[in-house]
Amino acid sequence: MGYDASFERLPINACFDLKGSESALGEWMGAELLPGFPTEANRCCKADGLSLDHVGPCRWLLQADIDREAELNAALRPHAAPAEASIVRISDTMTTFRVAGADAAHVLAIGCPLDLHDTAFPEDAVSFTEFFGHKALVRRCAGGFDVSVEQSFGDMTEDCLARALR
Repeated sequence: MGYDASFERLPINACFDLKGSESALGEWMGAELLPGFPTEANRCCKADGLSLDHVGPCRWLLQADIDREAELNAALRPHAAPAEASIVRISDTMTTFRVAGADAAHVLAIGCPLDLHDTAFPEDAVSFTEFFGHKALVRRCAGGFDVSVEQSFGDMTEDCLARALR
């Protein structure tokens, strides 16, 4: 059975793993740097080319185009962060695939247990889950989903997606 969907491997992006309370992180980084903290878990806030994803208790991922990595690294100062905040650049640890098309949710359902219906997983949704047996970050995007896996599983995930689309 064929699906009305396709996938592509996306270029690497800048990504920082942030841990700590909103107040500790906001005080360290400055509120003007962030697009705002999401009001709910498993949601994101986007502004000025940045996305702040709430992915766990006191845990966020800050993402942007790779050309902003140096700027963000300088602003975040990960090595000087106070004990109340952990900031780790993880840009090169993940491989991201965009699965798009009318049947994108059906393709993801082959390897992912999340309910991806737009009422359960709306436009600003983001969540860690399992994808083809590996930890993955799933985000809704225009026309489909972005799925990020550990870089070492990138080729295997690409093969699984190609097989799922047959």
